[in-house]
Amino acid sequence: MIDAKRFKDELYDLLNTLYDSQKENIEAAAQAIKDCIEKEGVVHVFGSGHSVGLGIDIKDRLGALVPIHIMEMSDFVTKGGVPVEVFMDRHDIFERKPNVAGKLYDLYDIKPQDVFIVISNSGINGIVIDIADLAKRNGHKVIIITSMKHTLAEEPRHPSGKKLYEFGDIVIDNCGPHGDALLETDGVAKVCSVSSICNNCIAQSMAARIIELLQNDNYELPVLNGDKAHDEALKKKYEGRA
Repeated sequence: MIDAKRFKDELYDLLNTLYDSQKENIEAAAQAIKDCIEKEGVVHVFGSGHSVGLGIDIKDRLGALVPIHIMEMSDFVTKGGVPVEVFMDRHDIFERKPNVAGKLYDLYDIKPQDVFIVISNSGINGIVIDIADLAKRNGHKVIIITSMKHTLAEEPRHPSGKKLYEFGDIVIDNCGPHGDALLETDGVAKVCSVSSICNNCIAQSMAARIIELLQNDNYELPVLNGDKAHDEALKKKYEGRA
């Protein structure tokens, strides 16, 4: 039977599995980001489709870290010169294209100390793989968030024959099921996707640990606190970068 309680119960079990199995990887990611922030670096977050939600969840809200930069897919069009009809072509899906990510990467003011978080549930599409590859080849720490159940069940699409997780210095498995939907039904389809919930749980868990680590180092927290002067000064500090 499909109902809200069943979803809640299975989701809780999944989140407990996620925390128990991935806490060491989340810790490693938090340490890397803490080091980045203390060196005046920025965290560049990239995901296509629903995966962009992770960056949105940890940026530009009360209590959020300021040195977070979302690499927007729309920047391909608005800043990168990609024609709208190419970007929106449903017969040649843009996020699956290899060898175009450099157009996006080169738009931003990226410093050597910066860290990248690249998110994809399937981990097989061209743009996410190329962003991770570019970041890694340019010497940046790369944190990958993906579903290992999903990605290992899929054939690679990238010309390299590799998948996203193979480009990560740190890989966090969101522990979601293949296909993303959690609940079995009496019919053919499963229902209730969970990758966004799992990804945001990872993001906020990392944020909590990053803030703890910065406090332990007596580093002034770059966090929005609702005080207008404080928040504007922080945004000014990272202007053009985050």
